[in-house]
Amino acid sequence: MLPSHTTEHFRCCHNTRGLRRGETHKVYRQKLEEVTSLQTACSSSIHRQKKTLKDLKHSLQRCKPRASPEEFALIQEISSQIKERQNAFFDMEAYLPKRNGLYLNLVLGNVNVTLLSNQAKFAYKDEYEKFKLYLTIILLLGAVACRCFLHYRVTDEVFNFLLVWYYCTLTIRESILISNGSRYSATCKTHESMECP
Repeated sequence: MLPSHTTEHFRCCHNTRGLRRGETHKVYRQKLEEVTSLQTACSSSIHRQKKTLKDLKHSLQRCKPRASPEEFALIQEISSQIKERQNAFFDMEAYLPKRNGLYLNLVLGNVNVTLLSNQAKFAYKDEYEKFKLYLTIILLLGAVACRCFLHYRVTDEVFNFLLVWYYCTLTIRESILISNGSRYSATCKTHESMECP
């Protein structure tokens, strides 16, 4: 049996660690609220500036036909600056939460699927590629097994269910990738190449 002062010391240390965790969690929640409010402020500011740039671009388009050569050069310069600013906004928005597309809203609801760091985006894309590879191999083996060895209606139905589940999951994951800035859709390209010989 431990002496009473050792037991008291152990309880004290245990309670102090728990207190630190609670304080750490409190700081975490405060920082999270700060980040959320900063994201909201940045998003609304970018939205306002994009609207202003859009209005300016339309005004410049209306002035272009009747502009003198000097004014035309100035309009071209302003237009290129607008394009640069729009590219900068695109880069900024890549790290801000954005609304999901129609498909993700229908499937997942109003859930934020934005990955905020490049590391998280690359990890998700890598995991997506592994998922695709492993399930393609499994489904290929399943197709061979259903064709050659398992001639039962139940196994055929299970295999068809797995195919439907696979493509649904794949399209959801691709939609998440696309909403995070990925520029390709492998499933759509595969379907197009299969449907159009």
